[in-house]
Amino acid sequence: VQLQASGGGLVQTGGSLRLSCAASGFSFDDYAIGWFREAPGKEREAVVCYSTWDDNTYTADSVEGRFTISVDNAKNMHYLQMNSLKSEDTAVYYCAKMFYSDPRLGGGVDYWGKGTQVTVSS
Repeated sequence: VQLQASGGGLVQTGGSLRLSCAASGFSFDDYAIGWFREAPGKEREAVVCYSTWDDNTYTADSVEGRFTISVDNAKNMHYLQMNSLKSEDTAVYYCAKMFYSDPRLGGGVDYWGKGTQVTVSS
C-alpha cells in the first residue's frame, strides 16, 4: 500500500487549495479513503472521508460547506478541495486508507500516507 499526498502550500485567508492523494495497493471499492489533519499542539482529526460502495461522506463540522472530497477511480486518485480557507485550517494534511468512511462508526485508519503542509496566512 502506498499513499502520497501532495498539493499543500501557503495560501491567503479566503483562498482555495486542492490536495491530491495518489493511492496504490488497494481498491477504493474495498476500502474507504479519508483526509485528516494535525495542527501544532492538537490531535489528528478527520476532515473528510468517503466510501464508494455506499456513497457515504463524513465531513467534520469545522469544514462543512468549505471542503469536499472527490475520487478518480481510473487514476486511483482522490482529492480534497478546500475553499474559503481560514487560519485555523493550517495543519499537516494526511490521506488515509480506512475501513469505513465514518470515524464515529468504527471507521478506523488502516494505513497513513505522508502528510503535506497547508499554511493559511491572514
